[in-house]
Amino acid sequence: EFTLTVDMFYMPCGLNGAVYFVEMDADGGQAAAEKTGGANRAGAKYGTGYCDAQCPHDLKFMEGKANVIGWNASHDPPIGKHGACCAEMDIWEANSRATAYTPHPCSITGTYICEGIDCGDNSKDERYQGVCDKDGCDFNSWRLGDQKFYGRGARDFKVDSRKKVTVVTQFITEGNRDDGDLIDIRRFYVQDGKVIPNSNVSIAGVRGDSITDKVCSDMKEAFGDVDDFNLKGGLKTMGEALDRGMVLVMSLWDDAEANMLWLDADYPTSRSPTVPGVNRGPCNQDTGRPSFLRAKFPDARVKYSNIKVGAIGTTFGTDASMAASDDGKWADNRRLNEDVLV
Repeated sequence: EFTLTVDMFYMPCGLNGAVYFVEMDADGGQAAAEKTGGANRAGAKYGTGYCDAQCPHDLKFMEGKANVIGWNASHDPPIGKHGACCAEMDIWEANSRATAYTPHPCSITGTYICEGIDCGDNSKDERYQGVCDKDGCDFNSWRLGDQKFYGRGARDFKVDSRKKVTVVTQFITEGNRDDGDLIDIRRFYVQDGKVIPNSNVSIAGVRGDSITDKVCSDMKEAFGDVDDFNLKGGLKTMGEALDRGMVLVMSLWDDAEANMLWLDADYPTSRSPTVPGVNRGPCNQDTGRPSFLRAKFPDARVKYSNIKVGAIGTTFGTDASMAASDDGKWADNRRLNEDVLV
């Protein structure tokens, strides 16, 4: 199991505080750069070698080589011809209004420098033809039918995002063997000295409270989504990537591509919010515009602490945490009819 404590009080709609694993090279691509003749051999210490399941094109160096071919500086963010793909296990993606945990398996191992159809670019309508599962299998309690599980306030939600919460993620293998295939990813929370079980799915045709191949398959069918997760090998493939070794990433980001609607609002915008799976959180569709966020919440921040990994049941305690007394502007969920900055 992997455990961390998060403080999301200062995280409004539209932002994402993320803790996750990616199968990038531990040395940041330094050995690959030496092998391929790449000139940038700075290594992980200087932040090179990143990859994830979205096959990002905005990295300036890949395996030590500059991503200058087809570089489009006017795009937000600037992008080049090549992308950097690898398996990704999202432990925690959240603001104070919504959260999800999501495995993203890939059909390749390690870092893969893509071009063309292998990248699965949305702009070319090739999302499900690439080497990685970009959608993943996301367990988002709100999207899966429990809109009283996670949010701001102990009176309204089982997990109060105004206060620190310990997040426990357990990786269950077949036969509980160290060498068994990954078959289940379970989640629970510890807050105010109490263990809070994960929410149950309450969508027609789907049953469960954790991520299994069947839950993912049933969820994709119920939502009318492409089941790229199981097509890319599902939990078995995700477990193999974890077993090979992955790098821990911690971040806070806004989303120029989709305004983070896929996490906390109605998405995609072309579908009615009454369609199962479209409503993913309580936020408005103009919530995540980076221009708005950067103007109103320049002091937004997230804190991760007490990060631990160990055998099942060994990484968490039940110490109570103090409640926050004043939400201030951070309680803004953009459902109010207020004037907004453009």
